Amino acid sequence: MIHFTKKILPNGLTLIHHFDEDTTLAVINILYKVGARNENPNKTGFAHLFEHLMFGGSKNIPSYDAPLQIVGGENNAFTNNDITNYYLTVPANNIETGFWLESDRMLELDFNENSLDVQKKVVCEEFKQRYLTQPYGDAFLKLRKLAYTTHPYRWPTIGMELSHIEQANLKDVKEFFYKFYAPDNAIMVVAGNITLEKTIDLTEKYFGDIPNRDVHHISLPTEPPQIEARKLTVKSDVPMKAIYKAWHMCSRIHPDYQTTDLISDILSGGQSGRLFQTLVKEKQIFVDLNAYITGDVDPGLFVIEGKLNQNITFEIAEKEINDILKTITELLIEEKELEKVKNKALTLMAFAETNTLNKAMSLAFAEMIGKIEWINEEVELYNKVKVEDIKRVSNAIFKENNCSTLFYDTIE
Repeated sequence: MIHFTKKILPNGLTLIHHFDEDTTLAVINILYKVGARNENPNKTGFAHLFEHLMFGGSKNIPSYDAPLQIVGGENNAFTNNDITNYYLTVPANNIETGFWLESDRMLELDFNENSLDVQKKVVCEEFKQRYLTQPYGDAFLKLRKLAYTTHPYRWPTIGMELSHIEQANLKDVKEFFYKFYAPDNAIMVVAGNITLEKTIDLTEKYFGDIPNRDVHHISLPTEPPQIEARKLTVKSDVPMKAIYKAWHMCSRIHPDYQTTDLISDILSGGQSGRLFQTLVKEKQIFVDLNAYITGDVDPGLFVIEGKLNQNITFEIAEKEINDILKTITELLIEEKELEKVKNKALTLMAFAETNTLNKAMSLAFAEMIGKIEWINEEVELYNKVKVEDIKRVSNAIFKENNCSTLFYDTIE
């Protein structure tokens, strides 16, 4: 059981506190409700760019890292299509430094041409190295554009095009900051060996005077149901053929999400997963083969991807994948197989709860999706999944007309 207290400040900042006396550390985790989904389609990659800019100095503090390192702290951040998340860990008796640093960069960044140019170069180089020059690096860029026609999930966090970041200017960046980086668009979790009283005092001291920015999120376009199979073949200088298949699945808050997550484990739960056991180990159709879900806030994707063994055609590979899927769409799996993947999922969840930072992140995300009670209830949601649910949800997902397939071919 994770105990927490929630308080909303007059400026709209949501504060969540979790006391943990079994650690000497304290964590500040700030989730901003902005990700790639909130970007202008003509100016993508800004949420990820801000992940870097937020460490480039704020209005009153030229260096974020130096003061934190002096008091023994560590920090990092990540961005995805739904959120941007910043976090720091520090000895609990030095936590006030964290409040000072985080509040100043929420108030205002040190916007200047030099900082922007430096971070633009960093992000552009990352785009090139991870997505343009690395083998198969652009596969998910292409798969997203194939699977989504309307929703902003059609581009990845890094951005739709390199030029969008290259052409970003100070005016664009300032507008994005004041539109989304605000107390009324943030969830701050303070967890660790710090009392609720001290947490509230420090929050009001450092964040209470930051003005809200009247953040309003526009309604995102709903992705229409896919009514026919989509296929795309690309050729590139890669060592072996690869296949990527993506089916539309439910959202993170849908009642079938936990079932869908368990289906991915049944198919690809390590070497005991059905895909690996049959198509990699026994038949040697693939060199490697994995299944996973994107877990997005809005309806996401169930993806199967793999590298083909030599002399295996795309037709054979695709048929073999479909044959494995039939084993869970046409037949009920055994209870013991379901219990096995449930136990694995629950063990991972229990292990995560031993880490204060993980608990802080989980609390922030659960609050963001409007399901903070899940922090203590999701175990039961997984336990309630039945073998009949696995078959039902598999049939709903694994339809040919719901699938987008990318064939990544070699240059002969």
